Amino acid sequence: MQIVHTHCAGLDVHKKTVVACRVYEDEHGRRLQDIRTFQTFTSALVELLDWLKEVRVTHAAMESTGDYWKPVFNVLENELEVILVNAHHVKAVPGRKTDVKDSEWLADLLQHGLLRPSFIPPPAQRDLRDLTRLRTNLVRERTQVVQRLHTVLETANIKLTSVATDITGASGRAMLEAIIHEQGDPETMARLAKGKLREKRDLLEQALSGRVRPHHRFLLVEHLVHLDFLDEQIALVSDEIDRQSRDTDSTNEETLSLLDTIPGVGRPLAQTIMAEIGNQVSSFPSAKHLAAWAGLAPGNNESAGKRRPGPIGHGDTWLRTGLVQAAQAASKMRQCYLAAQYHRIAARRGAKRAIIAVAHSIITIIWHMLTRREPYRDLGPDYLDNRNKERNVNRLTRRLEKLGFRVSLEPVTAPATP
Repeated sequence: MQIVHTHCAGLDVHKKTVVACRVYEDEHGRRLQDIRTFQTFTSALVELLDWLKEVRVTHAAMESTGDYWKPVFNVLENELEVILVNAHHVKAVPGRKTDVKDSEWLADLLQHGLLRPSFIPPPAQRDLRDLTRLRTNLVRERTQVVQRLHTVLETANIKLTSVATDITGASGRAMLEAIIHEQGDPETMARLAKGKLREKRDLLEQALSGRVRPHHRFLLVEHLVHLDFLDEQIALVSDEIDRQSRDTDSTNEETLSLLDTIPGVGRPLAQTIMAEIGNQVSSFPSAKHLAAWAGLAPGNNESAGKRRPGPIGHGDTWLRTGLVQAAQAASKMRQCYLAAQYHRIAARRGAKRAIIAVAHSIITIIWHMLTRREPYRDLGPDYLDNRNKERNVNRLTRRLEKLGFRVSLEPVTAPATP
């Protein structure tokens, strides 16, 4: 095979050690190979860099194993071209597997140009990505605390969650404080309801009649304190995300405004999307590449000319989770193309497949929007019907005739606009 990189290295990275195999040519054109093990302390990684530069290594490859590759990448990225590869794509022939042979295998594949690099964003985007992922984890933790509140109330025979949708809102929080401080009977606490919840005072009075003990009050206090702490942390992280978005790149705000025009995508989710893929999509040759990278591309399962259903592949779970949430929100909107697409697919293939299909459409829309720098333009809920209007009319007519009806169609004249 043709040699693409004459001076390169393969790195088998672990938590405590890095096994490095450097491949190079001497002045006579002979292929030489050295293998050495380094620790993962920063000083040892600097020694690794010097060892690679001794023989003018220009490219280094390593697998994306957990977070262990990051310290190595931080030291090497400014001096060498570091290629991070998917471990699934470079799996060697089974048997005789050792750390030394893994590093040799990576070096051999890199030397012949057989590795496909993973997308590694620049440092500013990596910092923004850390913040958006932290906020996502905090929001998840907040949801878990609210669920614990539900459990405590159910244990105390308080059925507030059966009447109020959000027990952490203004009305629910006032009632919880009244329960904790033993302020009034159920009828008095029901009068604390605000907004539309005031129409359910009779149900609230029944729901707030329970068997609350000091143990339950203690748990409620601790959960509410934890909830307030998480709300404060989420607000602080959100402010830092806004600050870094403004300071790192002047086009970030434009990108957020474009993403915010997509149904189901709000500003927090737009920030997550931008942190994961960047404010440009030049790293992805097509929308299909971006969808596959996000783990939303249809799976391939074909044998002997027969195609079978295949699961979607692995991808960026943070991005895929956000897009699925956006698809769920868009499916509930009215007069929206994505909602019409969801209902059309859900009727045939089920709600879960329909949500994934809508999420795939959203990531495709994002690629085209960021490529053209244009806002989202909705096709309308009747786009799919009008695209094959005659075929749909004939199909529905035949169906009515099979049911025993005589069908006569007359087009409706649209009223003239003034």
